[in-house]
Amino acid sequence: MPAPLYTQTVIAFVWDFDRTLIPSNMQDPIFAEYGVDPGDFWAEVDGLVDHYARSGIIVQKDLAYLTHLLTYVREGVFGDLTNDKLYELGGRLEPVPGMPEFMTASRDRVAEIPEFVDQGITVEHYIVSTGLRRMIEGSVFGDKVDGIWATTFIEEPALPGYLERLPAPPAPAPISQIAYTIGNTSKTRAVFEINKGINRNPEIDVNSRMSEDQRRVPMKNMIYIADGPSDVPVFSILNSAGGRTLGVYTLEPQNNHAKVKSLQEQGRIQGMAEADYRPGKPAYLWLMDTLEQIGYEIVEARQLAYSQIPNPPGH
Repeated sequence: MPAPLYTQTVIAFVWDFDRTLIPSNMQDPIFAEYGVDPGDFWAEVDGLVDHYARSGIIVQKDLAYLTHLLTYVREGVFGDLTNDKLYELGGRLEPVPGMPEFMTASRDRVAEIPEFVDQGITVEHYIVSTGLRRMIEGSVFGDKVDGIWATTFIEEPALPGYLERLPAPPAPAPISQIAYTIGNTSKTRAVFEINKGINRNPEIDVNSRMSEDQRRVPMKNMIYIADGPSDVPVFSILNSAGGRTLGVYTLEPQNNHAKVKSLQEQGRIQGMAEADYRPGKPAYLWLMDTLEQIGYEIVEARQLAYSQIPNPPGH
């Protein structure tokens, strides 16, 4: 039997971003910077699938807004939108109430419970978003989380024959190509990467066959917090694997309470609350209670494992 790779004492909070950690869409500062009406942009995005279908071109819905954003860059509307500019604009994102303080408070909570400290239980926070990684990195959450899965862009693409040229640092240029993207269904891949510890040990492939006791963060030690129907694939995986799921909603600037309530009525989420993580608020209480519940389950499982180690014979 192989030796365990991990102690499985990590509790992972996995967060969506828009309307979960911020009250609206992260792209809003881009529109404000360049004087673009966000309603017009999103209306164009919504029409892209049908627009291209009339020419016989199939467009992946998850990618439509990214390709249209790059079109705006190419046409000069977002003419100087570099990765550094995205980082700067991310600094303008306002978090929802109680954030990012809750992330620190959750880590402090496990450090206050002696049984958790004895077993080496720790908390990690991850963001898995269909949004833009550089904006998240530039936001108040950039140095508060343990990992980010989101879209990245290339500024200067590698040209034909680049392997035969001396490497040179690329000059800053507007973003021009998608380098990596997370869609609604590929969010599940990110969850499995956390589960298997690929973010800590990249030599492990996400498709590698691993027994449950060899995985770094069991699904039952994960809490997924998100706002919408696009998160159903992750909700489904965690619900079936013993994880915890919380649907959150915002009332301003957009009220999506009805959508989240529908998820709860369908049994897609285990709880729902407003995206307000201040002490005493329903989301804070639900998440802290769940954190402690998972922590005590880990303690119990490890104590049971210790009890099953046979003692040496007496004299």
